[in-house]
Amino acid sequence: MTGIIGNSPRGLGSAIHELRGKWGWIVALGVVFVISGAIALGSVILATAVSVVYVGFMMLLAGVAEIFSAFQMKTWGKFFLWILLGLIYALAGFFAFENPLLVAGVLTLFLGAALVASGILRIYLAFQMQEGTRWGWVAFSGVITALLGLMILAHWPVSGLYVLGTFLGVDLLFTGFSWINFGLALKPRA
Repeated sequence: MTGIIGNSPRGLGSAIHELRGKWGWIVALGVVFVISGAIALGSVILATAVSVVYVGFMMLLAGVAEIFSAFQMKTWGKFFLWILLGLIYALAGFFAFENPLLVAGVLTLFLGAALVASGILRIYLAFQMQEGTRWGWVAFSGVITALLGLMILAHWPVSGLYVLGTFLGVDLLFTGFSWINFGLALKPRA
């Protein structure tokens, strides 16, 4: 197995050995994530707006890239299709900048519906699993997912103000704790 950089063979053990010297930086990264998650959970409405603006910026960039890609098309039909796709992306990104809380409400509505549909599908698939498998856990996961989606939908449109920010904060916390745990596991033992 060759390493990513250069042609020298490198195994997992040597990669872990190299990371051991940087365990403190990894823990520090985890702490930054945990602090960011706590801040996001402290102001979920602001975190929701920031996450929507970030998504809007990415959509605007994608729209511009699609429009530039249109000029690489060899037929007029594909050219206009790529231009249309780029304009739709850019317009959606602009709407996210213009009114992030309205866009958050729409995204939250889609998220709630997707969670309900995903939960129902998991429950259905659980009952299709063969006997002897752990179908009960799949069904339980489906019930929890569907209930979460129903809770979001039951409080919509107000849930649009806090759901995305809450999800962002929780994700940042779990990511931070994971990095801290990983860094501490790398810490050389004396």
